[in-house]
Amino acid sequence: MAEANDRVLRGMTNEGGFRVITARTTDTVRAAVAAQGATGIVAQRFGELLTAAVLYRETMAPQLRVQAILQGATGGQLVADSNPDGSARGLVRLPKAKDDITLAGGQLHMMRTMPRGDVHKGVVEVPKDTQGAPVSAALMSYLQTSEQVVSMMSVGCRIVDGEVTHAGGYILQLLPELEENLLMLMTERLEDFRSMEDLFDGIADSPEHLLSELLYGIPYTTLDDSEVRFACTCSQVRVMASLGTLGRADIEDLMSDGTPLEMNCDYCGTEYNVSPEQLRGMLDPT
Repeated sequence: MAEANDRVLRGMTNEGGFRVITARTTDTVRAAVAAQGATGIVAQRFGELLTAAVLYRETMAPQLRVQAILQGATGGQLVADSNPDGSARGLVRLPKAKDDITLAGGQLHMMRTMPRGDVHKGVVEVPKDTQGAPVSAALMSYLQTSEQVVSMMSVGCRIVDGEVTHAGGYILQLLPELEENLLMLMTERLEDFRSMEDLFDGIADSPEHLLSELLYGIPYTTLDDSEVRFACTCSQVRVMASLGTLGRADIEDLMSDGTPLEMNCDYCGTEYNVSPEQLRGMLDPT
């Protein structure tokens, strides 16, 4: 898969009042959008969701796989996967003959895969009034209602002439040690950081720059710096393992015409071929 220059930076103010995570996801989003063939506003919202999933994982579950699913109010679905190794991927599913998705009034599903394989899941409705930023509004609502974490966040994806030119975002969380004077200062400052689109031409050119501007004048420490990249977990081994769950009659049906079975990964588009001989080998006793 494509290598990327994308990164996530974590920082905390020295007095312990704020935790901030900033991200550049341009290359990751560009590759994921291309793999899905998404265009227009759908590509933009898809890129924002992928960025949001990365930020959420880094904030709430850095060692777990996170999946974010946006169900459109009138149909359609956007899916974003973010993994502890920094890999990310996603899916765009739209009803036939539709090239748009209405998110306000839809649902955001957030899922974390726990170490033993069980899944922790939460669901919130996408606010009706999103001020033009449905993904940011939905995740802030989720963090507040499901995680009881007061956060301010913004994610953005800029597309010019059909090409993703910028993608990124930030989450700022209020911690129990927060002093009231700093809360007032940050509340006023964040008015200038509500839209990532307004920041792409300068402040959001790197995670470091965005972090330093968000916390300008407040002493802070950088805690961690990690890579983000587009990559898929599909493989020939996984394809064979999936086929191995089928019953004997189903496998015999797949090999009945004597031609190789062709399968494509929904996430990255990689094509896998399984020969009749390989299918037959699944029927032979071990």
